[in-house]
Amino acid sequence: MRAVDRLVPGVSTVTRYVRYHSMYAAIAAHAERNALDVTACRQLVRRSEVLLAALQPHQAETQATWSAHGVDRIRRFRAEELELARAADEEQLNQSYSPRRWGFWDQYGGPATVLGTVDVREGALRPGRHACPAAVTDLFAPLLSLASRDVVSLAALETAERAALGVPCPAEQAWLTQVLTATDAGGAHVPEDWEASDRTRRATLRTLARAIELHGPDGHGYQETLRSAVAFGEELTTDPVLTAIPETAGWRGTLLRHYSVGAWRRLWAALVATIGSKGGEADRTAEELRDWLAQQSPAGDVRALLDDLPRLKDATGQVMPAERELLAQGGDAPMTQVRLLIVGALRSREGHLSDDVRAVFLGRQRRSAEFLDPTWIDGLVHDYLDRPVRDLAARLVDDMLAQSRRVALAKLRTDPATGGLKIFSRLHLRNERYFKTGDEGDSDIGTRIPQLGVLAEQLGLFAVRDDCHTVTADGRRILETGR
Repeated sequence: MRAVDRLVPGVSTVTRYVRYHSMYAAIAAHAERNALDVTACRQLVRRSEVLLAALQPHQAETQATWSAHGVDRIRRFRAEELELARAADEEQLNQSYSPRRWGFWDQYGGPATVLGTVDVREGALRPGRHACPAAVTDLFAPLLSLASRDVVSLAALETAERAALGVPCPAEQAWLTQVLTATDAGGAHVPEDWEASDRTRRATLRTLARAIELHGPDGHGYQETLRSAVAFGEELTTDPVLTAIPETAGWRGTLLRHYSVGAWRRLWAALVATIGSKGGEADRTAEELRDWLAQQSPAGDVRALLDDLPRLKDATGQVMPAERELLAQGGDAPMTQVRLLIVGALRSREGHLSDDVRAVFLGRQRRSAEFLDPTWIDGLVHDYLDRPVRDLAARLVDDMLAQSRRVALAKLRTDPATGGLKIFSRLHLRNERYFKTGDEGDSDIGTRIPQLGVLAEQLGLFAVRDDCHTVTADGRRILETGR
């Protein structure tokens, strides 16, 4: 899934609001004017984030849609007045609004520097290649002036309410639309004026916008809408807009591989969920864990299991949504995950996907299989083709346990508190029996498409009407979707 970094530069799974990008850019401009060093910058960032979260109650009508980062943690500091210094205290981080020294800049900082809205020099925030416009710095001027106070009255807090989440700012919208879409003030895209990462982000936005034009009325989320247009069917090679965007091949490979990655996560989480804690009675031997999956396997051999899979391609060679069909039938069932892994294995074979799609799907240039990747599973399918499915299931359990041990040993570190070795793993082996210290997550790895769609909504490029996504007139013009 490393392809996501390349396909959606400047967006992460935890960057939800354009307003934060504007605030950090305004802080950077203020820091440069006042020659703030890294310590002063960090204090200003923390205090500004507290103030932005404290503004939330003043905008009650937007609370259902907007929820500032840290808003729940600052409530106890905001009663008759806002105890700003205590809320942003760096000495007792766990008692403050955020346990991280740089607060939520930690999650926006990387994307902001890629977007070019902020630069970091000697640890301090400074303006990036897309400097904050004067109208946007003016928006945050009252908030930044309050940041110098240790205690802020609620009356004084109201003077900064224009900066609150959900309050429109045309200057912010115009500026960040240009940055996100790689366009000039007139909405035109001149490729040579932008960096490669900007052009790639624009290509992904255009792909998503065209997918919405084609499948938005289906009522699915941004990610499934994109899948409908580029992962399956013929539109990737027949639609005049999509065929002109080279990055669509990368998205087909990424979204198809995403199914295999998610299947591994759900299967591993389900296996760990069957194991007890160190002091409990539900610790398990490897044989018991193998039986857990083997007993859920259908009768018959692997060849019969392959014959029972949904079609991967239609008569014309177009990719069919076999993965969607399997998930609709079996959801989180462990054997559904095994079938998804096998579908990924079959898709990895030469000739099933075009070369450019397959390269991204495999995530590598090497010819040999990597442990647990689709070509590895394809090798297992070949080896177990005429053996019972339960044998393949038992082998998959062994491979998961081996991978868990391999990853744990790779993360082995010396514990400075005890001088002993510390293993960062939830699963442990003692006297040939496995026990756990916690459950594993089963959620899908993020593709950043939902976050990109939400940012585009905030900039007026996309809209949601009657639970369906649409592209606005400005979005069609700026992103050149051809309609």
